[in-house]
Amino acid sequence: MPKLTVAAGLARGLMELAVSKGASQAELLARSGIAAEDLTDVDRRIPFAKYVALMRAGQELANDPALALHYGETNDMSRISIVGLIADACETMAEAMVQVNRFGRLVVEFDGPKDRFKIVAKDGGLWTVDTRENPNAFPELTESTFARAICGPRRFGVTSLAKAVHVTHKAPAYRAEYERIYGVPVTFEAEWNAVLMDEKWMTHKIAVQPRYVFGILSEHADALLKSLENSKTVRGRVESLLMPILHKGEANMDAIAEKIGLSRQTLFRQLKAEDTTFEKVLDELRHRLALQYLRGRKASVNETAYLVGFSEPAAFSRAFKRWTGTNPREMRKIN
Repeated sequence: MPKLTVAAGLARGLMELAVSKGASQAELLARSGIAAEDLTDVDRRIPFAKYVALMRAGQELANDPALALHYGETNDMSRISIVGLIADACETMAEAMVQVNRFGRLVVEFDGPKDRFKIVAKDGGLWTVDTRENPNAFPELTESTFARAICGPRRFGVTSLAKAVHVTHKAPAYRAEYERIYGVPVTFEAEWNAVLMDEKWMTHKIAVQPRYVFGILSEHADALLKSLENSKTVRGRVESLLMPILHKGEANMDAIAEKIGLSRQTLFRQLKAEDTTFEKVLDELRHRLALQYLRGRKASVNETAYLVGFSEPAAFSRAFKRWTGTNPREMRKIN
């Protein structure tokens, strides 16, 4: 089963908070197993297990057991993820909640259904329910998520988004911080992790960013989400390993199987289970990249042949004719 990940921006924001509270950055990195360079790109992926280790190390080194609550309370999502920027470009709170659910895996992956949050009508009210599995294994994620969901909208003048909060874990020693930060009654050891919403705020206007920005950001987020989803398939892993070595002429099945840590036969079976083969993945990747290079006039025909792994331009031309019905020089003239 593919391992869960979080955005590097989420980990970096947590580390910055812990350091501001007195924790040693070097010690945080050492205890979590995160390399400093892994945090330079907010869209990079960090193993979820390392994020958990970072949270636990931060609680201890910053002497703040409520660190997750304070992280959600003080950290602006737009600083750590494109998801926050998309929310800022939404017209209303209701739309922002939809988009956060749509792209939430870009911030943190989780076990459970595709949409982490669902709206449930109960006892005359609307509850936003966190559906992730085994939430009590890492209740800090519940703490920070709900704190961010409640405190973040206060930037837009939404002063009382929640009416009540339910959590499934036991009350910690710092339970008073829950009601201070959430600003509403909190029920511990409840049947679900959920926030009772004040519906009057759902039509509250946001639009911090110009509307056209929403489309640009959404397009980029869709690409990031597709890349993340592809990384969970064997095909996606093969493609990601082929990309940097195509031009070296090392794109063979044995080399990729070794990099993944599988035997050639096991890789063959796993690709077959996804209704493909190594040769097909390689061929389609070359086809896609060749079109990108030529249409964007990023490389000459001969350079493109080299970049996608052909040692002879003639062999590339034959493959391109098979892919498109035309030769690469004609394609480049058209574009």
